[in-house]
Amino acid sequence: MRTPVIAGNWKLFKTIAEATSLVNDLKPLVSGTAGVEIVVAPVFTALSRVAEASAGSNIRLAAQDCFWEEEGAFTGEVAPKLLKDAGCSHVIIGHSERRQYFGETDESVNKKVKAAIGAGLTAIVCVGETLAEREADKTFAVIETQVRGGLADITAESLKQVVIAYEPVWAIGTGKTASDAQAQEVHAFIRCLVAKLLGQPSADAVRILYGGSVKPDNVKGLMAQADIDGALVGGASLKADSFAAIVNYAG
Repeated sequence: MRTPVIAGNWKLFKTIAEATSLVNDLKPLVSGTAGVEIVVAPVFTALSRVAEASAGSNIRLAAQDCFWEEEGAFTGEVAPKLLKDAGCSHVIIGHSERRQYFGETDESVNKKVKAAIGAGLTAIVCVGETLAEREADKTFAVIETQVRGGLADITAESLKQVVIAYEPVWAIGTGKTASDAQAQEVHAFIRCLVAKLLGQPSADAVRILYGGSVKPDNVKGLMAQADIDGALVGGASLKADSFAAIVNYAG
């Protein structure tokens, strides 16, 4: 059985005080939740304080990005080992906003994934097509290119430190959500592709999340699908009650 992951990507929101307050509000709402891996991803400046606030709880910490070098003359970048030092267990890599606005490529995603794994972090690797690509019937070609590129030279053993997140770009922050069937179709395709690349046992074990306007009222249908193992949540993770309702979807 694959342990579901519910991860909240807080994007460019929340000061240190606000982020700390949010995790403190969240803790009692999910303290009794078992069988779900709960992850929150604040901005870099709040990581260590959120780590302190969540210590001893069942909430784990992710960064929203990383660099692929351990150290050096790379002004403005943050290395995976520094994220680990700040209290992170996970890092989001290749989010569509990083690809769209900051020139992230499959090659840079791959380098970051390898660096994150090397530092002992779990990499949440994002893939997804734009509306134009879906309407041009290119969804599966885009997803295959991104998965193959992002996981290039990753071994079956290393894949144990990887979570894949399918996030259709047309459903992020738009209020639109892929239907349960649409999401399941792509998740099943990703799992079959992983089987081709790294074998069926790896495909059976890898967790694949759905991201794209996940809310308390649609999470249950998504989570009922055979190949959907959790959610990468945006806006609904910025309030403790709505994120907790998603975390506790089975209740």
